[in-house]
Amino acid sequence: MIRILPKKLKLLYNSLVAFKEDNLANSFQTMYKIQPSKKISKGSEVFYFKKELQPLPNNFQFKGEKLSTYKFIEETNTTGLIVIHDDKIKYENYFLGANENTLLSSNSVCKSFVSSLLGIAISEGYISSVNDPIGKYVPELKDTELEKISIKDCLQMSSGIDFDEDTDMSKMSISMLLGKPAIKYISKLKTSIKPGKVRKYSSINTEIIGEVITNATGYSLSEYLEEKIWKRIGVEKDAYWTLSNNKELAMGGLSVSLRDYARFARLYINNGKWNNKQIIPSNWIKDSIDTREHHLRPGSSNDSYSAFGYGYKWWVPEGEEGEFMAIGIYSQWIYINPNRNVIIVKTSAHPGFMDTDHELKTVELFRSIVDSVSSI
Repeated sequence: MIRILPKKLKLLYNSLVAFKEDNLANSFQTMYKIQPSKKISKGSEVFYFKKELQPLPNNFQFKGEKLSTYKFIEETNTTGLIVIHDDKIKYENYFLGANENTLLSSNSVCKSFVSSLLGIAISEGYISSVNDPIGKYVPELKDTELEKISIKDCLQMSSGIDFDEDTDMSKMSISMLLGKPAIKYISKLKTSIKPGKVRKYSSINTEIIGEVITNATGYSLSEYLEEKIWKRIGVEKDAYWTLSNNKELAMGGLSVSLRDYARFARLYINNGKWNNKQIIPSNWIKDSIDTREHHLRPGSSNDSYSAFGYGYKWWVPEGEEGEFMAIGIYSQWIYINPNRNVIIVKTSAHPGFMDTDHELKTVELFRSIVDSVSSI
């Protein structure tokens, strides 16, 4: 115990220091070195996007106001931005010390990767259905109030678990850094809302999904991602997955290069196929962005997380474009517009990511970029 405690305290200290505002840009480029991580190895073949570079639009509109594109990129502490249309890189740039080889922290963009793994696990028969109760796959939740919550309700942030993302997450994170497994912490929680009725964003839902996948398949999350996706989609770089108590942090632990985030997005824009091989089931991708149920629609609740609709760990804005997005704290984005065949990835170290209208403003920037590189 004497030897272990200083190690845990050092990890806690390094993690807290990493999230100080002045350190964010560097931390999000080195998180896999700051915290224990597991490598996800690339495959033997690389898919290269062609290059057909063009400038971004100088301005974009938001609520009747003309905003400077390049000023917005600077003010939001962008570390990387790539725009791809029809498999051609239209724009790619790096800032604040990053470059094309940098592995950039996903934060909650990671949740969308976890969703893809769940879809694969169901297609392979490890898991019967999204309607299964989580207690079927997570022994720690048996005989608790959470046992009968469905996998689907956790996917859609509608589990009803009494946990506040803004006030409870720091307590849980410190507990985990000091050695308490996430699922042990979660097993002590109760429900405050009937599952499946109200959407309330809470990262513990994704931790539960991670447990479901690992227990059902026998793979760790990084092993499953490596075998089922990473070695099959032509990535350029190895990736890393942050560990918490020797288990992958499902709610936000990936470090990936900008182009490889785009390769993952390409899998979704092609309906789950890569080189005519079905990697993610097409019906899973369709269900992942289905927000027809009332509690999944934009504005369905009054909290700061409801500006967009929400599917299976993907955000869906209002409009007819068919767009969907993975979003992480401090302004990490994968934006996919399948109607225009456009992918945009933006990584950042933006301390004002919770500012009023920031996310809506970012989507309008992306839409203006889409208009500049494609036509309807």
